[in-house]
Amino acid sequence: MTRVGVNGYGTIGKRVADAVAAQPDMEVVGVTKTRPNFEADTARRRGYDLYAAIPEREDAFAAAGVEVAGTLPDLLDAVEVVVDCCPSGVGAKNRELYRAHDVPAVFQGGEGAEVADVSFNSRANFEAARDAEFVRVVSCNTTGISRIVAPIQEAYGIEKVRATLVRRGGDPAQSDRGPINDVLPDPVAVPSHHGPDVNTIFPDLAIDTLGLTVPATQMHTHSLNVTLESEPTPEEVRELLAAEGRTFLIPEHADIDGAGKLKEFAMDVGRPRGDLWENCIWEKSINVVGRDLYLFQNVHQEADVVPENVDAIRAMCTDRSADDSVAMTNETLGIGFDYPDTPVDGDWEPMTADD
Repeated sequence: MTRVGVNGYGTIGKRVADAVAAQPDMEVVGVTKTRPNFEADTARRRGYDLYAAIPEREDAFAAAGVEVAGTLPDLLDAVEVVVDCCPSGVGAKNRELYRAHDVPAVFQGGEGAEVADVSFNSRANFEAARDAEFVRVVSCNTTGISRIVAPIQEAYGIEKVRATLVRRGGDPAQSDRGPINDVLPDPVAVPSHHGPDVNTIFPDLAIDTLGLTVPATQMHTHSLNVTLESEPTPEEVRELLAAEGRTFLIPEHADIDGAGKLKEFAMDVGRPRGDLWENCIWEKSINVVGRDLYLFQNVHQEADVVPENVDAIRAMCTDRSADDSVAMTNETLGIGFDYPDTPVDGDWEPMTADD
């Protein structure tokens, strides 16, 4: 049983904690907060021991009537690995603290690649994280692209990837983020930083990326054009991607035309927090013209990196294979949708509204 601590119980941290708690071979020893806000209360309600991330603020928790089990150094002394889910830039500052306590750490994609020994994606380079001291799970966008690149590259070879990323302005709870009524080239410089981040997983991949930020909070949308080394049919590509464990091919008859309906679907089927851990690919968008593959996909920025964090822990702390880890993570979290391939047969009688 791997003893895990989560430093930063926020948007990503609370999801990682729940995912770790669902694993039969892991336990959540505790989570940290910098202040006694509603997420600190949520952690207690879920049964997680709470630690003060900043020792000097321990008294603030007591003043608010929030019991803590100690401070971050105390948590580090009790765990085998820590998952750093702090805001971007804070993780890098924490690295030497983790090293001082001889605790390996998983960082998030908001940190620079130099923070870790390896940038990680379960599908692409699981073994690279084996026994590593510091591992960085790449960003939500890089995770989403890597999950497509890996099987496509293996099956058909890739000459060039071109991706346009239409990014949400902020997470739903980030009330201080914008834009409110605008569409921003972000960054204006071309290519964007996302391509080089993908290269931390696939060093030899030729990739160009463009970024836009829009006034939305729900998901990112990717438009991908991949020039292949061979010429598969669209159906062959659909079958390839449908067989991947962390992709969901949205059938046309599902009548899901955007992020809003995707999130509604996730909530309707009982996903915690409406989370979508999978790449959501519009099946109809998959097309091949000559050697050029085209598709649209959405990635849920709050959720798609969560299973990768679980797998990173196993790569660092156990001898489980990539296939075993991914299968266990998928099963325990309920990753994958059993959506009917064809519309439900039958005659439907119109319903009369009861006014």
